[in-house]
Amino acid sequence: MAKRKRKLGRGVAMVGAGMSPFGIRPDVTNRELFAEAFLDMKASVDKGVDPQEIEALYVGNCGAEMWESQSVIGVLCASEIGLTPRPALKVEDACASSSVAVREGIIGIASGLYDMVLAGGTEKMSVLPIDWTTMALACGSDTTYESSAGFTFPGLYASMATAHMEKHGTTHDDLLKVAIKNHSNGALNPKAHFPMTIKDVMNMRIAKAKEKGGSVPSWADELEFLNDPRYNPVIAWPNTLFDCCPITDGAACILLVAEEIAKNFTDTPIYIIGTGQASGHNLHDRETLTSIPAAQVAAEQAYEMADVGPQDIKIAEVHDCFTIAEVMAIADLGFFKEGKEAATAAGEGKTARDGRRPINVSGGLKCKGHPVGATGAAQVVEIFQQMRGEAGQRQVTNMDVNLALNHNIGAHGTTAVVQIFERR
Repeated sequence: MAKRKRKLGRGVAMVGAGMSPFGIRPDVTNRELFAEAFLDMKASVDKGVDPQEIEALYVGNCGAEMWESQSVIGVLCASEIGLTPRPALKVEDACASSSVAVREGIIGIASGLYDMVLAGGTEKMSVLPIDWTTMALACGSDTTYESSAGFTFPGLYASMATAHMEKHGTTHDDLLKVAIKNHSNGALNPKAHFPMTIKDVMNMRIAKAKEKGGSVPSWADELEFLNDPRYNPVIAWPNTLFDCCPITDGAACILLVAEEIAKNFTDTPIYIIGTGQASGHNLHDRETLTSIPAAQVAAEQAYEMADVGPQDIKIAEVHDCFTIAEVMAIADLGFFKEGKEAATAAGEGKTARDGRRPINVSGGLKCKGHPVGATGAAQVVEIFQQMRGEAGQRQVTNMDVNLALNHNIGAHGTTAVVQIFERR
């Protein structure tokens, strides 16, 4: 059968976007987190919006059944924010849950079924001990061949990292420089889980050592600090503590409307011009350990639909659950060549906020946090703010951010979603 070019049945735009503060939030439930994001989104709509105009709700959520012993999160969120009796759907696709939810919202409008939908995600992860949470997250891997053999996600991504080192000569310092870069960005994000640079963390450790009156470490710089196993222990080699994203509570949501009514809500809508989604094999059954084929397929779909290429994208929010994940992402998306070029991009400043291809100016999952069911939507919130010049201190200023992309991975690459956004 001949290949058919995918296209949206009609144009779709974002007119509002919001998120809750990310972090450890013992005071709130999933639905309350989502309500915070909803109110933040509502405040972002320049000309105002009547929530009663919203026709459907798509909520990404990965594990409320495990973390809160609660299902039907979509319905509960609808009730919390006053959207009943509109249809409300919970979407689960591991860490890509809310990107899939946003994509389903886009499709709902593009099909002509709806004119306005709310799409996003929420996750409350901090309620269980860390070993239980690790087990809950491992449900996203293949329980027959991977987690049952002892693999956790730090271990699965460690396998990818060591394969990358073996094949391309990537060093652990290359990966640690991704963490340094993303913390530099996230320190400027008031809603980040850890709004601090690696240097801030290093200085805190020095101050604490002085308080105790013992030996005071004397690291030359952040990289030397990160190479000290006393303060940055190995989780699953080569993944150390600072190679890993945190366990986070948080929510985010996007208001999507048909393109023809977008200017009723704002003079600066952000248009969705490309969307792609693909599935992939689990790691034990994959032909490569140094890239994520599903991400390459999803990116190809999105680029083709948008009629643009990697060279046209100004900024991107990519899935950096571990530092190696960002290295693979920027190659899978075509921004850098797979291998050493992608691995050294952060250290050479190419992906910095003022670099030629800013990546994860929000701080990424690494610093902003990774509430798995909300992560993709939170990436889109950052893109919405950056494209409208509303990102505060972390605003990219060395280019016109008129084209942007989000890349969200489910599990270890079994799902991938890529979406492309335009400001006209």
